[in-house]
Amino acid sequence: MHFNDLVTSVDKENERFIDDQLKEIDPGCKILSEEGMGTKDLSDVSGHVWIVDPIDGTLNFVKQREYFGIMLALYVDGKPTLGYIMDCVNNRLYHGGIGRGVYVNGKKISAPENLSLKEGLVSISSPLILEDVRHLQEVARHASGLRMYGSAAMEMIGMITGELVAYISYLKPWDLAAGRVLAEELGLTVKSIDGTTPDVLSSNLVLIATRQVSQDIKEIID
Repeated sequence: MHFNDLVTSVDKENERFIDDQLKEIDPGCKILSEEGMGTKDLSDVSGHVWIVDPIDGTLNFVKQREYFGIMLALYVDGKPTLGYIMDCVNNRLYHGGIGRGVYVNGKKISAPENLSLKEGLVSISSPLILEDVRHLQEVARHASGLRMYGSAAMEMIGMITGELVAYISYLKPWDLAAGRVLAEELGLTVKSIDGTTPDVLSSNLVLIATRQVSQDIKEIID
């Protein structure tokens, strides 16, 4: 079996299980999931919408057997509400919601320190760096260092734990949804690179950062 077949199989098995459980827990909900097993042709975010990534970092899963996770989020009438990121290898569940706090395996965590760009590490996806989109090479030069984890789940965890001060990448809805909930609850900035609010149902070039780093990056890319 080719490794891509294995990933597709695991992705689909996870997604089918998660979607089925959500339908039991939250009857009548809508589901947007990466492999397309949720609500068909979803264009309306009214009511309860669950957004599911059954395995994030699939290449890491195959090649390294680490640096991958599972993510799901609840949006109510288009507003971020609950988020869950599972670090599968380390058996850590990052979870929380707007107005509820953020927790790791049930232990509440504090908001990351509001560091500046020069004081911290940034994660920027490789295509953005290689093509120098929006002068992001210059952003990397101004930071303490550049990291690439290859998994939105792991990079979101890096943001909410303060390991990173910024994460910039093209993100699909299931890449962003859970991390956005947790990041916003911790006071981090989550926005499209042009400063607008990310669309719940479409891909976005997204910046997640401390408030100070958001301002530092704005001064470089504008």
